[in-house]
Amino acid sequence: MTERDTRDVDTRDAIDDVWDQWHRERPDIDPSSLDVMAAVGRMNRLRRYIDQTLRTYFARYGLDFSEFDVLATLRRSGSVEGVSAGTLLRSAMVTSGAITNRVDKLAGKGLVERSVSAEDRRSVLVRLTPEGVRLVDDIMLGHLENEGRFLAVLDRAERDQLNGLLRKLLIAQGDTHLG
Repeated sequence: MTERDTRDVDTRDAIDDVWDQWHRERPDIDPSSLDVMAAVGRMNRLRRYIDQTLRTYFARYGLDFSEFDVLATLRRSGSVEGVSAGTLLRSAMVTSGAITNRVDKLAGKGLVERSVSAEDRRSVLVRLTPEGVRLVDDIMLGHLENEGRFLAVLDRAERDQLNGLLRKLLIAQGDTHLG
């Protein structure tokens, strides 16, 4: 009998059922490989819950997550002049066309504006409008509370451990700098 078979029903999740099914149907698969699959599956399922919660929250402000990501990147940059599209591109990890589309939508909403760089006239800078700054500031604390609900079941030591483990996974993928 595996550890998963003896767990209390209240401590099992849907991925435990998947693990059990694979173990039953393919007992030849190394259980540690199934544990890896279970961890990735849990991350994927949690990501779906997070995405839905964020989608609902940002919709209240007429935004989607990708638009908020651009606004938040501009706000945290601290630059009054703005940042280049390349900086936004590296932060968001999407195509240049996607950044252009996001900036166009946000400019249409009056939340960002473009200007030509004083140092390089070929470069365009994007900056928040005063309305954009107000919106990000209005959203931010509620956003942090919203995200905090996902980790509320963990104590401080467990959150620190989770952050350390996730950091280790990201570093292993080469995700060490925004740009």
